[in-house]
Amino acid sequence: MEPLSFGVAEVSPVAPIPGPARPPAPARPPSSRSVGRDSFAAHAWRRAYAELSAADAAGELDGSGLELLASAAFLIGLDQAGEAALGHAHKAHASVGDFEGAARAACRLAFRLMFREPAHANGWLARAARTLEDAGCEECVVHGYLLLHAGIRHAREGDFEQALVDFANTATIGRRFGSVELVVFARLGEGRAFIRRGDFTGGNKLLDEAMTAVTGDELEPESVGVAYCIALEACDETFDVARAREWTDAFGRWCDSEPEIVPNRGDCLLRHAEIMQLRGDWGDAMTEISRACDVLSSGRTTATSGGAFYHLAELHRLRGELADAESAFESASRHGREPQPGLALLRLSQGQGGAAVGAIRRALEDSQGPARRAQLLRACVEISLAVGDVARARVVAEELSGLAESIGAALLRAAAAQARGAVQLADGDARGALSSLRDASDTWRELDAPYEVARSRVLTSRAHRMLGDTDTARLELGAARQVFDQLGARPDLANADALLAAMTDDDEPGRGALTDREVEVLGLVATGRTNRAVADALGISEKTVARHVANIFGKLGVSTRAAATAYAHRRGLV
Repeated sequence: MEPLSFGVAEVSPVAPIPGPARPPAPARPPSSRSVGRDSFAAHAWRRAYAELSAADAAGELDGSGLELLASAAFLIGLDQAGEAALGHAHKAHASVGDFEGAARAACRLAFRLMFREPAHANGWLARAARTLEDAGCEECVVHGYLLLHAGIRHAREGDFEQALVDFANTATIGRRFGSVELVVFARLGEGRAFIRRGDFTGGNKLLDEAMTAVTGDELEPESVGVAYCIALEACDETFDVARAREWTDAFGRWCDSEPEIVPNRGDCLLRHAEIMQLRGDWGDAMTEISRACDVLSSGRTTATSGGAFYHLAELHRLRGELADAESAFESASRHGREPQPGLALLRLSQGQGGAAVGAIRRALEDSQGPARRAQLLRACVEISLAVGDVARARVVAEELSGLAESIGAALLRAAAAQARGAVQLADGDARGALSSLRDASDTWRELDAPYEVARSRVLTSRAHRMLGDTDTARLELGAARQVFDQLGARPDLANADALLAAMTDDDEPGRGALTDREVEVLGLVATGRTNRAVADALGISEKTVARHVANIFGKLGVSTRAAATAYAHRRGLV
């Protein structure tokens, strides 16, 4: 029997029985490189660094990716990792023939090293220039950064004219290639150069122009903090409190908006503390400065970390915490900050007048730049008057007035007027002193500086007392005492109390009020000095000293130097 068969044409195809549905293929997870880039764009700097580091370990990053890794590292305070990534980026760019990229990475690394390792930085700059030259690259934005560095170097060497040429050419290249960052740093460099050669108006105009872009969020995050620091350093040089307050507030808002950024956190805290201290918020200033010291000292030693410890020491000194001040000044010195004039003033507070004089004179001999010298001159006036060297104080106060006139800053004008008033008091010119001190007090009030206003009022009280107006003298001194008490300025508070006690003693029967000059003479006589020695110390004639001594005896109702000395010790005038 034939086997049964079916013709194909006669049979309809049978549909297959459907099986279970297959699950969709799992989506491929995004790579660490793409996650890192997205995190960077979202300002999630820590995640960006972690993901890009993983991509680097897997060999997935090209030169641009390595530069992005470097930026993320710098933003979270990992400087060494960032510098290593830039070095690798330079090699990666060069390996694929991207010579402009290789030069850019080398330039960025040089800027990171320029103040800490200048020789190393110069080597990377030379490599960047050589890379562009050997490859025959036409002018590009990297040429602008090379010029920017040249301008910085010339400005540091004092060749401001050449620096200005370099910065102007930098700005031209920046505009040509649409680099807002390059133009901003060129303008900041120009502004600083103008200021350092004495053109404060022109310099501030350029700084204002540059900071418009900074406050307008036109720069990359890595550059914003650097720009703020440059501008605020310029404010320090010009004693420009108004600009410092405005830019410090803007800097603080920017730091608050970028909580993961580490490098500028300490700088921001320090700047805020300085403004708080001037305004009289000493408690908050102490908290902010202490935090700044913790943040800044956790990384590499920098001038900013030294500055933080210096300001901490100054607050301790003003509050009478002398041991803490001593320790903080030592920390400032270890971090590279010259501890003068604060340390000299501390020695004066500790009763070491000779050490204070030696320290401040040495610092003045070594000082460079008007801002630094002005700070030292102001302290020198105070120290010189305290040790009875009125002649020296007079010369120094005149120099300070000249600097204030040339710079034109309100804070410096107030300081100079106050120093001039103190010297006039020492010379016995109470009416002239009142005029100078009125100018100082008015300007300190405009600057919202209550501690400085109170110090001026102490001097004003002494002038009124010298003129015999004890009622006004008490009112001025009482107002100053209240401020010192509120601030916690214990040394100034103790001095105010002593002066009030002396005024009370002046009211005792038979006790006429001593003038400030007579108080100085009595203080020196009480140390056992002869009239000749007193005359030498005060820069006056021996005959004038004899007249002062006779007046003192008459007002105190005594007839011997021993009795006058006993009075001086009893009243704390020695």
